[in-house]
Amino acid sequence: MKKRQFISAVLFAVWGFSTGTACAKPDAQEILAASDAVRNPDHPFGLTTTLTEYRNGKQTDVSTLAVYSKADKDSGQFRSLIRFVAPARDANKLMLKSGNDLWFYDPANKASIRISPQQRLLGQAANGDVVTFNLAKDYRATLVGEEEVLDGDRQKRNCHKLALEAIKPDVTYHHIEVWIDTSSNRPVKSRFYSESNRLLKTAYYRQYEKQLGAERPTETVIIDGLDPQWVTVLRFTNWAEREVPEVWLQRDYLPRFKPE
Repeated sequence: MKKRQFISAVLFAVWGFSTGTACAKPDAQEILAASDAVRNPDHPFGLTTTLTEYRNGKQTDVSTLAVYSKADKDSGQFRSLIRFVAPARDANKLMLKSGNDLWFYDPANKASIRISPQQRLLGQAANGDVVTFNLAKDYRATLVGEEEVLDGDRQKRNCHKLALEAIKPDVTYHHIEVWIDTSSNRPVKSRFYSESNRLLKTAYYRQYEKQLGAERPTETVIIDGLDPQWVTVLRFTNWAEREVPEVWLQRDYLPRFKPE
């Protein structure tokens, strides 16, 4: 009897350990960091971002930016230099992100001024939307659960739903809801909110392509929180691994920057 009781106790302990491990909730912060790694290369890079605004299905504006980014060795957050390429009226204007500080430089008046990441750049795209960023560095993630949602191509995706709360000042959004594919850690959808909990915009991450060693989204569709007919599309092209000199990421250097 004692032997049978001992064996039963051992089996129960093993079963409890294995099922407990299998049922353990995945770590929300790790899921978010894995999703960041899908969006961003782990080395300095450059790309071209084209922003196109649509109202009621008609194109109303377009802007093209050259983006140069690399991660800070200490914080892990990206630092970026953005050069305005088109339209002609904006050519060679610059925007610099260092930490959560954002600076704008206009060669016409040779002055650099600090700007807000929340300020609208074009359509529904804010200044903070066009710089490279790691959400896991600026937000605390909580796993809400799993949900089946429609992606940007109206296909069903099983996703982790995360609630993100800002842990640093001067971030672009107060809090965010993110849906991340459970099988691939691909970001599928996000909702961005103001401090008063007003829905500002919804974004869908689309057109995954092999870029710089991984399948990455090459298009983000942003829909206004109040007017679904106001849409801004960000397209990312010309991905390239490249050196981003430290001097480019200094505010004092902006007047001397020369496009390649």
